[in-house]
This record gives sequence, C-alpha cells and structure tokens, in this order.
Amino acid sequence: MTAARRFTRAELESFHGARVDDLIGPGVRLLFVGINPGLWTAAVNAHFARPGNRFWPALYLAGITPRRVDASHGMPPADREQLLEAGVGISNLVPFATARADELTAEQLHAAVHPLTALVGRTRPRVVAVLGLTAFRLAFGDRKALPGRQPTKLDGSQLWVLPNPSGLNAHETPVSLAAAYREAAVAAGVVADLDRPFREDPAPGGHRRSRTDRPEQ
Repeated sequence: MTAARRFTRAELESFHGARVDDLIGPGVRLLFVGINPGLWTAAVNAHFARPGNRFWPALYLAGITPRRVDASHGMPPADREQLLEAGVGISNLVPFATARADELTAEQLHAAVHPLTALVGRTRPRVVAVLGLTAFRLAFGDRKALPGRQPTKLDGSQLWVLPNPSGLNAHETPVSLAAAYREAAVAAGVVADLDRPFREDPAPGGHRRSRTDRPEQ
C-alpha cells in the first residue's frame, strides 16, 4: 500500500463488522482499550489508523512513543516493536468495526466487559485505560464514573477512564489527551516522570500546545 492510498466510501463500508488484531506483548504494562475499531482501522488492521486521529500524536507528546506513529497504512513493524518493548498494548471493548462508535448499543458494550476481563486476566497489565467515559459508564453500568483512576480494579489491574481521541470529543486537544494518557503511563511504569515538559508536535504546519485538530475514529 502506497503513501497516497485512499479508500473509497464503498471500500471502507466493506470492512463493517471486521475485526482488528490486538497489539499486546508478553510484558504489557499499559493496556489502552478503545471503544471499537473504525472502518479505516479495520481496513489496515492497525489501531487508531484513520488520518487525523489524535491518539498517536498524543502518545508522542506524552513521551510514551519516541516518535509520532503513522498507522494510516498499517502499523510499521519498527513502531509495533517499540510499543511492545515499552509495555504498551491496545485492544477494544467491542471487537468489530463500525463507522461510528455510537452505532453500538448499550447491550453490546455491557457484553464486552466479560471478554475484556478475561483478556486482562491473561495478560496482567498494571493499568487498563478505557478510552471513553460514556462508553465506560454504559459498559460497566456505572453512571457516576468520573475520568481518571477508578476506585475498583479489573481482575487485579488498575482501571482508568481516559478521554477518547475521536473528533467527536471536540473539547479535547492533543495536549489535554497527552496529559491524561501520560498520567496513566506513569502509573503503569511506562513513563517515569509526570512533571517532565511535554514534547512539541513536529508535524509540518501544526500548532504547538494549543492544537484543536479534529480527528476521526
């Protein structure tokens, strides 16, 4: 797949219901859990792959990755290895792809908790970070849940709720996402220093520290 590859709407729709492989290594310490894959993500089998999604810029700004990952045409092998070596994993609450996360029902989200708990039991991450407060409340049946670390654990792992990087979460910026993600990364032992200054985004033409890019899931 070349750098210029773009999908037509029909091509993307053909991936409705497709699944994306988890990115989890034997030493995972921080497990990010998205709501469910988007169609572009399913098309290239790489998490948060749609161009403009803020997940990867936020991880770079937070110091979780050494460079800004471009997963829009699939996960580069070098970046995959770096994530695994760092103890960072990625999965989803609901495994199948939709155009938008709000196509999922509350029942589908709630049913996803059991397999997630089983996954956590097998992989034993220090921190499980669910990306999306509304989805978390529906899935776990906790309407009063607040962002951040939760008072209960998930099969022995710290359970966190962090902002979703989707463009529908428009009041978040890459920097605010990075701040939330880094807090969980420090708790997981992936990042050592919570007070270290944020990196600047090296993207050409990108604003620094006050970016309001609108990403897509």
